[in-house]
Amino acid sequence: MFLKDNNSWNAVYDVIVVGFGGAGATAARFAADNGAKVLLIDSAPEGHEGGNTRYCGQIVQAGYDFAKLKKYYEQMTAPLDLDEKVLDTFVQGMVDLPTYFEKYLGGKAFSVRKNPGNKNVALLAYMIAEYPEFEGAETNDDLLIHDQIFDSALWKRLRQNVLDRSSKIDVLYEAPAKHLIQDEDKTIIGVQFEQNGKLYNAKANNGVVLTLGGFENNEQMIQDYLGETKLLPYGTLYNNGDGIKMAIEVGADLWHMNNYEPGGPVNIAAPKGQRAHSTMAWKSLFGGSLITVGDDGTRYIAEDDPTRHGHRYNHGIWRIPLAQVHPHMIFDQKKYDEFMNQDNDNFQKESLAKVVKSDTLADLAKEIDVEPAVLKNTIATYNFFVDQGVDYQCGRKPESMVKISMTGPFYSLAQQHTMLNTQGGPRRNEKAEVLDTDQQVLPHLYAAGELGHIGANQYNGGGDIADCLIFGKIAGENAAKVKEPVAVSGASMGEPIASGDFPASALNETNYETKPNQYIGKSTSGMGNEIVVRVTVNDEKQPTQIEILKESESPDYGGKALKQLQAKMIEEKTADVDAVSGASATSKAFKEAVSVALKQVK
Repeated sequence: MFLKDNNSWNAVYDVIVVGFGGAGATAARFAADNGAKVLLIDSAPEGHEGGNTRYCGQIVQAGYDFAKLKKYYEQMTAPLDLDEKVLDTFVQGMVDLPTYFEKYLGGKAFSVRKNPGNKNVALLAYMIAEYPEFEGAETNDDLLIHDQIFDSALWKRLRQNVLDRSSKIDVLYEAPAKHLIQDEDKTIIGVQFEQNGKLYNAKANNGVVLTLGGFENNEQMIQDYLGETKLLPYGTLYNNGDGIKMAIEVGADLWHMNNYEPGGPVNIAAPKGQRAHSTMAWKSLFGGSLITVGDDGTRYIAEDDPTRHGHRYNHGIWRIPLAQVHPHMIFDQKKYDEFMNQDNDNFQKESLAKVVKSDTLADLAKEIDVEPAVLKNTIATYNFFVDQGVDYQCGRKPESMVKISMTGPFYSLAQQHTMLNTQGGPRRNEKAEVLDTDQQVLPHLYAAGELGHIGANQYNGGGDIADCLIFGKIAGENAAKVKEPVAVSGASMGEPIASGDFPASALNETNYETKPNQYIGKSTSGMGNEIVVRVTVNDEKQPTQIEILKESESPDYGGKALKQLQAKMIEEKTADVDAVSGASATSKAFKEAVSVALKQVK
């Protein structure tokens, strides 16, 4: 969009970063470190920023030998092409990541490859090289902040780097960007965003960085670019493709729009607005007397295959299979009893509560909306393969196969294909500059992270986060470089034109009031941001009331866990209670916060 005159600006910054996830936090931090006054905006509420970086396994793809790692990545990209300068920049960045961790992320990285057998990271250990058959795989590695996964540790470090620079970085939540502001020669000079129903125009003297992630929650884009429907997101619910819309509006070229990562095998179906939960640790889902059938009642996948980020082997290359609209898991009484007799966590219990029992095959076929004859033949064929010791249809390993009883009862569980993240977005060069459709630089516009990620085909775990760190740094540093000035009337750096006409930064300390026998406790160990509690104690120094003043845990399992822990601590009059199954990070944080408050009791 264009502005009619210079008096239309509400505020002026050196750099504006749109999207407060891993790439955005990195870009903002490095722009600030290079002397820029930065505005960082995000569409999510406070505590739900972070994009997919908050929810992922926290691993970062890296390597040790440039030539070998480049060969490995070229094979993952094949048969597609990739700009060699961009590839070289990314590969060199991955080789430099061990040093990057020490210089910019607080210490030496934990190497998954160099610590084989570590039980804490065993679930993701295979990602040190998801394509071990490729040349150069031996140099690939995954790095972590510490020897833990799925705990938001990397995200918290990146976010803290922003908070530590609050004098140089202003942050606004629930402030979705609407348009990039462009002058007549295509230079990007600002961003229009909305907050509390009001539009604001913020000028960027030196650059705008797009780090909004992909379009995992935009059903229309999923249909248009991926040819799919009803994909259940693993990560953030706030990636809606806004960066792609804004990039198109200013003439940016796009790349990798049809590439996405399902993240794993077909999952348990969930209502719209909910996130998928990883089933990787639920081992009984991958074997025994069960099968998964597609929309017509036939099998289409090897049920024992955890996949390579959702890619399945297809005649020499690992491809994303076409998603079924309403797949179902089918199993018999023996398998049902096995499920019910396990020590299930909350997610597993809620999933098993969705199981539907059918007395006959005809009833089962009606329940899952397929032809009875087709379903009967599917189960009979599968049982034949079990007898033969070979799955001629899908290639499932025979040791994972057990015959399904044909006498009933039968059980079905609705499943759904998943979406970890999309890779498409504005095409960028090795300097993180966005290119137009003529492959020319759009001045002052940069991009990093999953919005136009370098990945074009097959994928290795940790690659997206590596992009956030590598191209986030490049984008932030280049955006901060002083450009030729554009005249702006009436606004000084980082200040509104009219007093009170521009939102205040969210990075302001909140003071919490207390009365006698009340104490404040805080913890940042959860999946959300800070948990703050106010604990009231009796004369015996025992908690009689625990108020949650601030929290941003996931409303499904984390939110429920907080209520359970709150009640249990009051009942038992101690913070030393058992963690809630399936919500270990939230439990740890809440217990820490209450303990901090109780330690202040004299």
